[in-house]
Amino acid sequence: MAQTPGSTDARAQRKTRVGIVVSNRMAKTIVVRVEQLFRHPQYSRVISRASKFKVHDEAQTAAIGDVVKIMETRPISKDKRWRLVEVVERASTAPPLPDGEAAQPQKPRRQKADAAAAGRAPEAGST
Repeated sequence: MAQTPGSTDARAQRKTRVGIVVSNRMAKTIVVRVEQLFRHPQYSRVISRASKFKVHDEAQTAAIGDVVKIMETRPISKDKRWRLVEVVERASTAPPLPDGEAAQPQKPRRQKADAAAAGRAPEAGST
């Protein structure tokens, strides 16, 4: 049976996954974490294994924490072989903050570097 170029049977064979968006900082690209549960063949314990996929998001609709459905597609770039099909569930209903007002987390201070710069010995409890 010959497949025609516009046939939907070829699309039905493409892999689909459901995962959570962990990053949307790139232009038109999101990173989706997909978890699979399987039973260990020898120990019969249920194990979860996670994979991250770079996914093409043309409209840039997905936000961090959203549950999305992705589909395998032709290679779009070096790492992107998946595209966004739909946003299954939104992370929250709150509107996003404007870019200028987002609070940036402060990095913890390194006590050793500070002590060495000041010319004194580091404290006993610091690493």
